[in-house]
Amino acid sequence: MITLLIIVAGIIVTGLIAYGVVNFVPKKLHWLISVVLICLAGLLIYKINFEIRKPILFNKEKVAKYSKVIEQLKMIRDAEVAHKKVTGSYNANGEDLIKFIDTAKYALTQTRNVPQTINVGGGITKEIEIRVVDTIGYEDVRAQFAGLDYKNMMNIPGTNEKFKIELGEIEKVAGLKAQVFEVKVDKALILEGMDTNLVKQEKEAIGGEEIRGEYIKIGSLGEVSEDGNWPPSYDNKDKKEN
Repeated sequence: MITLLIIVAGIIVTGLIAYGVVNFVPKKLHWLISVVLICLAGLLIYKINFEIRKPILFNKEKVAKYSKVIEQLKMIRDAEVAHKKVTGSYNANGEDLIKFIDTAKYALTQTRNVPQTINVGGGITKEIEIRVVDTIGYEDVRAQFAGLDYKNMMNIPGTNEKFKIELGEIEKVAGLKAQVFEVKVDKALILEGMDTNLVKQEKEAIGGEEIRGEYIKIGSLGEVSEDGNWPPSYDNKDKKEN
């Protein structure tokens, strides 16, 4: 819309200048007016090109910023999943999660079927198999985060802020509640210093290849989910880089 207004304004101004030159400027000064018009035309072309490229450059920088944030959110999610697997619950304290990664261990288990004879009554027995889970060893949780800067995973990239973890409970069925977590960050914070109109449009994104809504988030306080709200393109990007 801005580009269209610039073009229309340029046409109107050019027409007015041409009219003024023909009717009011002596012929011996026409060469000077021509130089001015050429300069104005160059400026107009530059401005139009800039306006066309602005959203392209914005999107490129936006994706780079979002990708860094999403990488951090994935680490937080993986830490929460590991914490729940080992302890049975999520953790709202980021520093505790980092300590957990450094010190906790997964129990390595092996499942086997054991034959057992049961009495079904009347002197009749029946052979069944029961499933037994044995612990055969332990593995450091830290191994899952090898090569990742998990000690700084709570820092929001490009800012001086930290992620906040919110916990809640959802009743999946009557009488059965499930713990949930959510970590989110306002897009405006990540895109601070960029074109305000484009940032406003970004916060109104409705999905598709864009991240829907005002926030980038992982998990949910409204449903049982450990997923992020970004499109698959961000995950595909990580796979290509790996």
